[in-house]
Amino acid sequence: MRTLAGYTNIMSAKPGDTVEFKVSSHGPSATFSARLVRLITTEEHPRTAGLIERDVDAAFNGEYPARRQPIHTGSYGYVEHATAFSGLEDFTFQTWLWPTLLGSRRQTIAGTWDESRSLGFALEIDEAGRLTFLMGDGQGTVSTANLPTPLVERQWVFVAASYSAKDRTVVLHQSPRCDIGDLGSAETRKFDIAAVQGKSGQRHFFIAAHKASASDGLLLAGGHYNGKIDSPKLHAGALSIEEMASLASGAAVERLNECVSAAWDFSIDQGSDVFKDVSGNGLDGRLVNMPARAMKGYNWTGQFHDWRTAPHEYGAIHFHDDDLYDAGWSTDFAFTIPSGLESGVYAARLDAQDASPAYVIFFVRPPKGQATSDVVYLASTATYMAYANQTLIARDPLDEMSMGSLLVFGEDDVFLDENPEYGKSLYDLHTDGSGVCYSSRLRPILNMSPNAKYWSFGDGYLTGWLDALGIKADVITDEDLHNEGESILAPYRVVLTGCHPEYVSLAMWDALKTHLGRGGRLMYLGGNGFYWRTAFHPTLPGLIEVRRAEDGSRAWSAEAGEYFMSTTGEYGGMWRRQDRTPNQLVGIGFCAQGFMTGSYYQWSSGSSDPRVDFVFKGVNKGSKFGDYGLSGNGAAGQELDRYDPGLGSPRHAVVIATSIGHTDNMVLAKEEFGAMHWMIGGTENKNVRSDIVFFETSGGGAVFSVGSISWPMSLPIDNYQNDVSHVTLNVLERFRDPKPFSLPQ
Repeated sequence: MRTLAGYTNIMSAKPGDTVEFKVSSHGPSATFSARLVRLITTEEHPRTAGLIERDVDAAFNGEYPARRQPIHTGSYGYVEHATAFSGLEDFTFQTWLWPTLLGSRRQTIAGTWDESRSLGFALEIDEAGRLTFLMGDGQGTVSTANLPTPLVERQWVFVAASYSAKDRTVVLHQSPRCDIGDLGSAETRKFDIAAVQGKSGQRHFFIAAHKASASDGLLLAGGHYNGKIDSPKLHAGALSIEEMASLASGAAVERLNECVSAAWDFSIDQGSDVFKDVSGNGLDGRLVNMPARAMKGYNWTGQFHDWRTAPHEYGAIHFHDDDLYDAGWSTDFAFTIPSGLESGVYAARLDAQDASPAYVIFFVRPPKGQATSDVVYLASTATYMAYANQTLIARDPLDEMSMGSLLVFGEDDVFLDENPEYGKSLYDLHTDGSGVCYSSRLRPILNMSPNAKYWSFGDGYLTGWLDALGIKADVITDEDLHNEGESILAPYRVVLTGCHPEYVSLAMWDALKTHLGRGGRLMYLGGNGFYWRTAFHPTLPGLIEVRRAEDGSRAWSAEAGEYFMSTTGEYGGMWRRQDRTPNQLVGIGFCAQGFMTGSYYQWSSGSSDPRVDFVFKGVNKGSKFGDYGLSGNGAAGQELDRYDPGLGSPRHAVVIATSIGHTDNMVLAKEEFGAMHWMIGGTENKNVRSDIVFFETSGGGAVFSVGSISWPMSLPIDNYQNDVSHVTLNVLERFRDPKPFSLPQ
């Protein structure tokens, strides 16, 4: 049973770096043990040597007290100031809303409300979806008032509350922004308020939540709001009903403009966790748990789709009650990487009584600028983060059809279902139905672990193959490559990918392309690679962003007008739609998907080209190969890539082999056809295939690509004595040879 979980402050470490391990226990045991292991393989399977882990001496090996560390999900903003909010008497708060999940519970729009003391005020949405004002004096008296007409989900509405301390009244106003087919009208009402606003220590103003408690210096929020908020303003003055109507219509209320306390403009510094006050009073705020920024606002015209072109139309932030950036756990133990520790995949293995072992994964790279091998394995950590804690098996009714079989609900699925606060993957939906566009490694990632489902951590078949054949390879991560560029690849002759390098940043792409142009060799040993354009946050470590724009096989689609990423300003979506097709980089690109069965390859006419003679040492060039494997019993499976000069595949590339025999469970990717038709299955469509290709690059480099996620899962068959293994080894040996490749004449 899963009861232990943990994560690290950094995912990749070199000698001298300190890795901090943060652990939480959900079980009854008072202690847990931790020990350092090197992971050689990552899955138990009866047709392989099983899960291979090797103990490593480390100072942290030993017993530790177990404790449960909480995770506080939900995004919000807050402003802290010693006096700006404690002295408010008359005030008016206004903002635009686009609520997305009404009727479930109370949700706080903004205010100074302190739940633990029943003190302050808040503008809220109640359980019935009605705009509500709340005020408490901190002495037990709490007053509420609400407008009778519920708000409407996904409809912009201007809301305001104006409180008069002298009259002890509040005026509430809502005015929906109606399109030609929308219903709704403005509503303004005045209410008497029995409670008076207390003035003891009001240091915080919250947006999209309220203060729940504060202990040990940790500020906790509650009442999280789901939806967009745009252009919030706070004024130190009260308005009459007539003036509120004037404010809602956009007309200036002169005396209110003279007493602006804060005017927050969310269109400034889009990628940051700070929001700016443009009133001149310096009441800037901070965002918690990374709500979605660069969201179109109430005034979006549709004329511009890039938030950098029309920033004033992108003044909205989309808050979610399940957003999570940093779990914020305390450190249980730490490990400084010693010099001489071999580069590889490592974990702190955690054990407790009656608990399944948990593995907190990290990668050890060589010292910066150095290499201990001429081969480097590029761990697909951006893809691991994209799939982090994926819950499709429990939430998506189509997942069973996609897999072509009944699904097994494992212990990690149960754990995530019972503990949704561990956050979601880029394939999941928020509770309000919007797509998750950010993912972080600063939380436990349950499926980045041995025996994880799908391909999330299936690259252990490749690392196991390297170990079994005595091939030493250094390890670096996507984040390393993104941060350091081609310089981190320069010491290596050969770069190996894992089975599914799907998520790639511009910096990663450019680094690989530059390396190939300088004579480097790339072995792309998977499928569906180099597919989604991915952004690494430039200042918040461990955070990636993906906008699923326009096209592609995807679990959700970005809203129109929200295709540009907030963190970098880059256009999101598929690389294929941005004139950087995978075909240009690795010779092939994603074309088909199916998870029920795998298939096999037959040699193509190109296999007779003398340029690829090195591929076939010890290989039986019979009619087929790869008709075996641990995934669907075939080397060509799950997701496939094909050669296509029309999409940029080099025309001098050699197609060495092509997969055949696919069933109609293997279907054409949606971007592979325009008009709808029935001929999308493997038995009917010639484009449903995996192509194995080789081509030379300028500068003496070369690329070998297999075009199948399942390829590495065929390596271990017959103790690595099979044609898939032999072909892979032959290519690696030639790629390690310093003799440069030559472009064909």
